[in-house]
Amino acid sequence: MDGRDVDKPIGVLIVDDDALVRAGLGMILGGAADVRLLGEAADGDEVPALVAEHRPDVVLMDIRMPRIDGLEATERLRAAPRPPEVVILTTFHADAQVLRALRAGAAGFLLKDTPPAELLHAIRRVAAGEPILSPAVTRQLIAHVSDPYADERRLRATGLLARLSDRERDVALAVGRGASNAEIAAELYMSVATVKAHVSRVLTKMELNNRVQIALVVHDAGALM
Repeated sequence: MDGRDVDKPIGVLIVDDDALVRAGLGMILGGAADVRLLGEAADGDEVPALVAEHRPDVVLMDIRMPRIDGLEATERLRAAPRPPEVVILTTFHADAQVLRALRAGAAGFLLKDTPPAELLHAIRRVAAGEPILSPAVTRQLIAHVSDPYADERRLRATGLLARLSDRERDVALAVGRGASNAEIAAELYMSVATVKAHVSRVLTKMELNNRVQIALVVHDAGALM
């Protein structure tokens, strides 16, 4: 979430219909001094009220829930002003719902059996504005999930890339390859601050809200082939 006070603990909301999963995640979060569990929800329909009440930095979102699933809940959250970052919780590496949630603006996904230290590290990264999904994993997801709209996505992605200047396109392609800001700066002979400015313009021009979505557009367009 933009403008987070870095001196305060990272506020987290857990959304999962399995009470044991919620309890386990709560125990993990409770062991970190810089992370604070703000609340829990058992279904996506409870999320808007809890987010409005607690203003979390990160939401850990289950994908399959009985009334409103994680996909719809993520879409609603990410469409709102100043949304929290969303991390999808799943038991599958290759899942059509996970990929759709990433397209909706989720910052990444975690397997439910992720070790505690890795879970906390991922929460810290996401709260700092860094996605936790590498393009390699994105490619794996895309390769293993059937997409009947692949041709439409390629046309859309090509059109989005066409909005960019040559330099902005270079930056977008580097993001698609998984390069960090520092690596992009070294590759393109510019400062890290300039890279950040280019990334911001890319997001604005393509009407996206995080680097994961840039990587998905690049891969949809086949720009790295």
